[in-house]
Amino acid sequence: MAEAPEPELLRDPESYARLLEHVREAVLRGVPGPRLPRSVVSDSWTRSLAARVDPDEGEAPFVYDTGDLADLREAHPLAPVLPVLRQMLVSIADDAEHVMIVTDADGLILWREGAAGQLLRGDRVGLTEGTRWSEAAIGTNAMGTALATGDPVQIYSAEHLVRRYHAWTCAAAPVRDPETGVLLGSIDVSGPLRTVHPAMLSLVTATAQLAEGQLRAQLAVRDEQLRRANMPHLEALRGRPGALLSAGGRVLAAQACLLPSTVDVRRGGGTVNLPDGRIATVEPLPEGYLLRLSSATASGGGPRSRLSLEYLADGAFSTTVDGREVPLTLRHAEILTLLSLHPNGLSAERLALQLYGESGNPVTVRAEIHRLRSQLGASVVQTRPYRLAADVDADFTRARAALRTGSAADVLRAFRGPLLPDSEAPAIREERESLTAQVRQVALNSGDPGVLWSFWETACGVDDFAVLDALLKTLPAADPRRAAVTAHRARLA
Repeated sequence: MAEAPEPELLRDPESYARLLEHVREAVLRGVPGPRLPRSVVSDSWTRSLAARVDPDEGEAPFVYDTGDLADLREAHPLAPVLPVLRQMLVSIADDAEHVMIVTDADGLILWREGAAGQLLRGDRVGLTEGTRWSEAAIGTNAMGTALATGDPVQIYSAEHLVRRYHAWTCAAAPVRDPETGVLLGSIDVSGPLRTVHPAMLSLVTATAQLAEGQLRAQLAVRDEQLRRANMPHLEALRGRPGALLSAGGRVLAAQACLLPSTVDVRRGGGTVNLPDGRIATVEPLPEGYLLRLSSATASGGGPRSRLSLEYLADGAFSTTVDGREVPLTLRHAEILTLLSLHPNGLSAERLALQLYGESGNPVTVRAEIHRLRSQLGASVVQTRPYRLAADVDADFTRARAALRTGSAADVLRAFRGPLLPDSEAPAIREERESLTAQVRQVALNSGDPGVLWSFWETACGVDDFAVLDALLKTLPAADPRRAAVTAHRARLA
């Protein structure tokens, strides 16, 4: 979790920079200082000094000439999302006299864009394409520290270990591969300290999440193409236990068996041992693999599948089966939501009505259920009637339970945003509006600034005048959150 900016930084950046300089000098000399550095900075300084970075003379090393970067850029997984990053950050960076930077997982700057004057200023300190900005190379900085910790971070002035970067402030967030979870690189916005803004870290973090969402969507498209191309191989098993795997061994579709999210396959296929002791045969396909299990060992005597639905959010939603995240369309998420709310099951006709209204067609629902079963497995979604045969853990049912038995704080811990906010399905819309209205009333009735703040931070409460007024009534005058609420209300008004 990123540490919030200090209030004095926003009030007087120059004085705060002088304070940080005194803190840094005291730490380097091993004497008491005016205050302790932030923990994320202290830990980074320790790592950087252990890597023998020179605090006074360090300089970002050049690794590649610009001309040699073309192949690296073309092959890098973040290249396809560069247009999204430009759309989100470059114009803002220009306005704020900052530069947008994208690195690889080792801190190598692959792309850098911004106003010409700021690019020239970056050139003078090695903040340019082809230089490496890992902590081991140049010490504490937002890009390197975000990659070292795996968390978004903002580094101000003398929090940079190396002196030549004290006139800069930087905010960076890591980006991970949605398929493997491996770090792909970082997204950074850097500029002069006098232009520091409290929203920059949130903006960079949101952009990194958007980039990961784009990568996840591209992966889902590739998975769906692979499923469609290879589904005849799975159907040829005629209901016998088996699965389609990606080239890396991820389970894309399964029938009549429970499997881990990823199978450890060897190039060329062959026999594999599953974690529970079952033995399967893996046959290579043009892309990916076909896995076969004998009927005798298909179930493995294991428990029911575990289905986790995280659908209360301001944007993306997440579905996992036995710990394996499954990329689903919004329509499939809607179906799982309705089946979760009706544990005894629904007919195709009832589902069609709840999904599409009076114009719903049961034939369309049957086709969607068929596709959903191919992704989650027949053991998760069963028919006659359509129902979930898994142990379901859904955030929206947890929120409902908290409304019945929990405190106001319990309710807001469970409620992170509206239910599938992009859904227009009649039954989903009704459930979303009902749940949001009840949580809103709990927050307003609580008189608790923490509860009200939690609701205000969701998409449901951010522009709600009643919530804003309740916050202004309950927040103490010295609470820094009060200024944010006052400013936001003024903008709305």
